Amino acid sequence: MKIKKSLTLLLSLLLLGGILAGCSSAGAAEEEVKKDPNKKAVLVVSFGTSYADTRKVTIEACESKIDKAFPDYEMRRAFTSDIIIKKLKERDKIKVDTPKEALTKLKKEGFSEVIVQPLHVINGAEYDDLIAEVNNFKNDFDKLVVGNPLLTSIEDYKNLVEALKTQMPELKDNEAVVFMGHGTHHYSNSAYACLDYMFEDMGIRAYVGTVEGYPTLDNVIKKLKRDNVEKVILMPLMLVAGDHANNDMAGDEEDSWKSVLKKEGFVVEAYLHGLGENEKVQDMYVQHAKEAVNSQEKTEK
Repeated sequence: MKIKKSLTLLLSLLLLGGILAGCSSAGAAEEEVKKDPNKKAVLVVSFGTSYADTRKVTIEACESKIDKAFPDYEMRRAFTSDIIIKKLKERDKIKVDTPKEALTKLKKEGFSEVIVQPLHVINGAEYDDLIAEVNNFKNDFDKLVVGNPLLTSIEDYKNLVEALKTQMPELKDNEAVVFMGHGTHHYSNSAYACLDYMFEDMGIRAYVGTVEGYPTLDNVIKKLKRDNVEKVILMPLMLVAGDHANNDMAGDEEDSWKSVLKKEGFVVEAYLHGLGENEKVQDMYVQHAKEAVNSQEKTEK
């Protein structure tokens, strides 16, 4: 009986030792993913769009420009809109990562350096959320930097005005361009009024309004009438020409900007091309990504 008990105890100890060894091996396997100094990625983050045509000429065009500017980096994509991500997955069988999912994959794949470049227009709530998400991964990479949105510095406003001038037609004295921005509850909404003022200060007949902020369309209409404008060309001040551009701006519904302006007596045309199609805007995003990398390099020195 003593021999049998001893054998049973021995077997139990051996089994327990095997389990512990297995757990130890599993833990070691998890830690085996080491950062490769040669693995670098640039993660381009946008709100996203379910419009395939505009996605190709805006988001993908920006991604391509950034990709060419960083030949040693692998290009990755992430969208911030859960609704668009879900729609693309269910309707088109297209899987797009959230920023968290994309960064988690890069971490597991052993990337050592990541540049996160947002395609946001302003430093709004979405950008704040992105920064908070990225900060959760700050200890997982040797270098992790985030580029600025389109409108950050005063120089950005000047550069954007020059970029927008390339897509604006030659205007007659009674014609003007009206840009539709999204607008936000965030304090960064002031970017739209700043851009509007810069157009005025530079003597360019262009006005900026927003769908969900200030200035409103009513504010814009007051200026149009004040300046004796008779014809308006509507343009989206958004990365893509999606729902807002096609419906809120240029739709046939009675509350669309086109319909409201027509009721006010204006002749209206619509330009359905997002900012992402503008090559100078693409160049601005590339520059912001480069500045993010250079900024950290200066800090490290």
